[in-house]
Amino acid sequence: MAIDLVSRRDWQARPPAGSYTQLDSTHGVKVHYTGGRVDPAIVDDHALCVALVRSIQNFHMDSNGWLDIGYTMVACPHREVFEGRGLHHLPAANGAGLNAGHYAVLGLVGNSGLVEPPDGVLHGILDAIQHLRENGGAGREIKGHRDGFNTDCPGEPLYAWVRRGAPRPGGQEPPTPSVPPFPGRLLRFPPVTRGEDARTWQKQMSKRGWSITADGAYGSDSREVCRRFQRNQGIDDDGVVGPTTWRLTWEAPLP
Repeated sequence: MAIDLVSRRDWQARPPAGSYTQLDSTHGVKVHYTGGRVDPAIVDDHALCVALVRSIQNFHMDSNGWLDIGYTMVACPHREVFEGRGLHHLPAANGAGLNAGHYAVLGLVGNSGLVEPPDGVLHGILDAIQHLRENGGAGREIKGHRDGFNTDCPGEPLYAWVRRGAPRPGGQEPPTPSVPPFPGRLLRFPPVTRGEDARTWQKQMSKRGWSITADGAYGSDSREVCRRFQRNQGIDDDGVVGPTTWRLTWEAPLP
C-alpha cells in the first residue's frame, strides 16, 4: 500500500516561522508519542486527528518557540500520515544534538487516554519510514525517542513494538535470529580474508538483500557492502566485520 499522505495544505498547517536546516540523510527514524492525553475518540473521527496535529504545531511554535511542528511526519489511527517538516528538513523533536541523526515520526498515542497504538498508527509509522527511506535518505535504524535521550517517549507499548523490530500488524513477527558465534578474527581487506567465516557472513548479507557473492573471499566488494550496511546501522563504517557488525548482520531489523 502506498503512503496515504496528508499534505501540509490539506491539514492547514501554519507556514514555518523561518528556514529549515537541510538534512541530506539520516541513520534512520526515531518514533515518538505525544507525551500527553490523547482522546480515544480520534479512532472513530479523523477530524479529531487533524485538530490534534494542528494543536501540536501551535504548541511547538507558540510555547516552544520552534519554527514549526517538531516532527517530520505524524501517523494517525486511520493509517494516514501527516506531512510535518517533511523530507530533508531537520526535525526538532529528538533533542538537542540528536536531530541530525534521525527523522522524527510521531504516532498519535499518548500517556493516557489512547495509550495502545492501533494497527492504523503502526502501519502509518511504517509507511512514513518507508517513504523517508525511499525519498529522504533515511537509513535502516528504527529507534525510540528514549534511545539516547532521557525521556519516557514513545511510551511502553509503542517502545515495546519498536524493540520487537517494528513488525507490520497482522503479519507474522520475524523469529529471533540465531547468531552464529563470532569467529574470533576480523574480516577485513586488504589483504583478502578467506575462509568459511567470510562465506557465512556473505551468505547472511545476501539473504538480507545485499548484492554480494558468497565465495568465501572477503575482498574490496565485500568491504564496500559492509561499509554501506554499517552506515545504515549508524555505526562506524570502517568496512571491518567485527563483533558488532557480525551481530547486526543477523539481529538488525529487515527493511
